[in-house]
Amino acid sequence: MELSDRQLKILQAVISDFINTAEPVGSRSLSKNHDLGVSAATIRNEMSDLEEMGYLTHPHTSAGRVPSEKAYRLYVNQMMNSYEMGDEMKNIISAQLNQDMFEFDKTIRHAAKILSEITKLTSFALTPKQDEDILKYINLLPVDDKTVILMIVSESGKVSNTVLHINAPYTEEGLTLLAKSMTYSFRGKTISEALRGDIITTFENDFDAMSGLAANIMPDFMKTLEDMLNVNLYMDGLTNIFSLPEYNDIGKAKSFIEMLNQKEAFTQKLINRDDGVIITIGNENCDENMQDCSMITATYHVDGKLIGKLGVIGPTRMKYSEVTSVIQYLTDNISNTFKIGDGEDD
Repeated sequence: MELSDRQLKILQAVISDFINTAEPVGSRSLSKNHDLGVSAATIRNEMSDLEEMGYLTHPHTSAGRVPSEKAYRLYVNQMMNSYEMGDEMKNIISAQLNQDMFEFDKTIRHAAKILSEITKLTSFALTPKQDEDILKYINLLPVDDKTVILMIVSESGKVSNTVLHINAPYTEEGLTLLAKSMTYSFRGKTISEALRGDIITTFENDFDAMSGLAANIMPDFMKTLEDMLNVNLYMDGLTNIFSLPEYNDIGKAKSFIEMLNQKEAFTQKLINRDDGVIITIGNENCDENMQDCSMITATYHVDGKLIGKLGVIGPTRMKYSEVTSVIQYLTDNISNTFKIGDGEDD
């Protein structure tokens, strides 16, 4: 059921007020603070309908209402106005980033710090320690009837050999065929690109005799790729959550910090996110520990190549438009700072 223009205006007003105050919003305050053109009683009735449709929730301790995740998703997709950063803020950001323009890692750390200072949220930046390897060749070498060596060779010359213990029956011919299929599927991809793909599905249409073997090998293949992915995760503003009313509960704050301290798991979540500007809200985050959080990430480039991600994590009550604008400006600035050329000098 589509919302009427009046319902959209009321919902947008509720979201705006709740983001700014963290207090449940009542019909009387909406009538007083917004020119909605209707009475408080009409607003109250419309809010009741919005609650029935799942866009608002009603805290037991208050007569006011707060936006649901469904409301925030509608807001982000259809209602969020573009936030234009002021020239003064842009100049400050550019000047700070350009201080370290000859030291890539230092620039990225500085970007995360700037992001946390501006948004008052916990920020992070993900970057390879060096140019990320591109996969070149994959081989599977039999040792005995239950042991196989997985060899992965990258274009930089890095070689990874992993001993696999296989439960499915196989032949040397089957191994060779699977290795050729894997090489064909992943040659030319970066490790991150390979990990973001559905590796099991890649081989669904391969020979029946190979399907059991592929399913047996793929988890170890993915783990080996993760081990080869040499990345740095920088975080800043972790203690910013203590100034947010959502984390007044010390147990909730502790759980949030413990989740982010599991850096390997958090890094993998970032690797698995799509490129571009991505906003996930509440239950859209697969990890149950993140289902009362929102996360915004954007991709930055170096010399035209996808390199890393910059973003924030915090409560679903977030200034989505402003935060997204700041992240986009930072990633664009990083990409322009490290734009070596037009990509023709290979």
